[in-house]
Amino acid sequence: MPDRSLPDDHRPGGRQPHRDLRLVALVGAGGAVGTLLRHAVGLTLPSAPVPVATLAVNVSGALLLGVLTAALARRGPDTGPRRATRLALGTGVLGGCTTYSTLAVDVVRLAADGRAGVAAAYAVVTLVAGLAAAAAGLALGAAASRPPRRPGVPDVTGVPGGPS
Repeated sequence: MPDRSLPDDHRPGGRQPHRDLRLVALVGAGGAVGTLLRHAVGLTLPSAPVPVATLAVNVSGALLLGVLTAALARRGPDTGPRRATRLALGTGVLGGCTTYSTLAVDVVRLAADGRAGVAAAYAVVTLVAGLAAAAAGLALGAAASRPPRRPGVPDVTGVPGGPS
C-alpha cells in the first residue's frame, strides 16, 4: 500500500508534476483558454491613452490567483485534484490571461512615444495594483473557504492554538 502521507512527487516512484503529461496538458489547455480570454479583453477595452486591457487582465488575474491559491491551500496539501485545479486554473488559465511581458512592451512603447511619465506611472500603478489585488485575493479566498460558524461556538480563528 502506498504511503499516502507524502505528496505524489515525494513518494518512492512518484512522478514530479512537470513530468506528468496529464498535468502538463492541463496547463496547456488552461493556457489556451487564458490567452483567448486576454485576447477578448483586448478587443473589448480601449488601448488609449494607456493599454487598459493589459492593466485589467493583470490586476484581475492577480486577484483571482490570490483567491484560488488561498482557497486551495486551506483545503489541504497540493496533491491530487487540488494540484490539478491549481495547475489548470492558476498556472494555465490565469497564467495565460495575465501578461507582464506585454506590460513591459507597453511601457517601452509609451516611453518611445515621448510619454515617459505616463509609462512610469502606468508601470507603477500596474505593479502596485497587482500586489494589492493579490493580497485582497488571498484574504477573500481565505475568508470564503472558512467553514461557516455554528451558533454558540466561539470563533477561534487567529487565536494561538486555534485554526489559522
